[in-house]
Amino acid sequence: MSDAAPLPPSADAVATLPLAGVLGWPIAHSRSPALHGHWLARYGIAGHYVPLTVAPDHLAQVLRTLPLAGFVGVNVTIPHKEAVLALADVVTDRAALIGAANTLIFRPDGRIHADNTDGYGFLANLRQHAPDWHPEIEPAAVIGAGGAARAVVASLIEAGVPELRIANRTRIRAEQIKAEFGAKIVVYDWAQLGNMLDGAGTVVNATSAGMAGRPALRLPMEALAPGTLVTDLVYNPLVTPFLEEAAARGAVTVDGLGMLLHQAAPGFERWFGQRPEVDEAARAAVLA
Repeated sequence: MSDAAPLPPSADAVATLPLAGVLGWPIAHSRSPALHGHWLARYGIAGHYVPLTVAPDHLAQVLRTLPLAGFVGVNVTIPHKEAVLALADVVTDRAALIGAANTLIFRPDGRIHADNTDGYGFLANLRQHAPDWHPEIEPAAVIGAGGAARAVVASLIEAGVPELRIANRTRIRAEQIKAEFGAKIVVYDWAQLGNMLDGAGTVVNATSAGMAGRPALRLPMEALAPGTLVTDLVYNPLVTPFLEEAAARGAVTVDGLGMLLHQAAPGFERWFGQRPEVDEAARAAVLA
């Protein structure tokens, strides 16, 4: 009997499982692992999706190391969505326009591909839960001017809204969006929030106001017409005070959870080779 240690298996002989995850700082709050875990189990895919806590100072090093550990891609959340653009080798036009990426694909040649699917998720959520919505008929009103708002603005312009009204507590950020997205943008002062709703067919809260533990978004809603589509990007709680008041005034309301689900689907398909279904089972998995 030989005492020699066995030779390690060759690279070709090692069965590798595709790995993906969500990268942020902090990341314990993310519901993405529950969603992707549900899809992996549903479709019988041998792979894993894990939360990755990465400090800003370590971001570049981690992104270059993950592909070597078998990762095929990651989702990116706060505070890294802007920083990853400078670290990616390929940036899609929509990610460049929005100024942030939420989905990274690690290519076999080692290049990092950055995309932003937030706008896609936003539109897909509205079309799923408000099939009679016609954004091209009336103006849209967006509250907030952060990264999420930029994705919403880009998607609504793509959907054909004739005018897009925007207001932010710090007006200069709304003015920056107007400068970048063009003549359809009309900036309102924060004190004019109520006036911004007059004649709007779509109203979006793209701020974190109303999220669990934070003050609710309060604005006069007398000008909100019955039948207006009102949506809130906040999904914890599912029904925010903003949505509750809009529904009481006869608006068609859509919660923000569907945006989280739909924005995740393109990345899952690229990483694991299966287009997942966004349905009640997916919602239940995330809410659990």
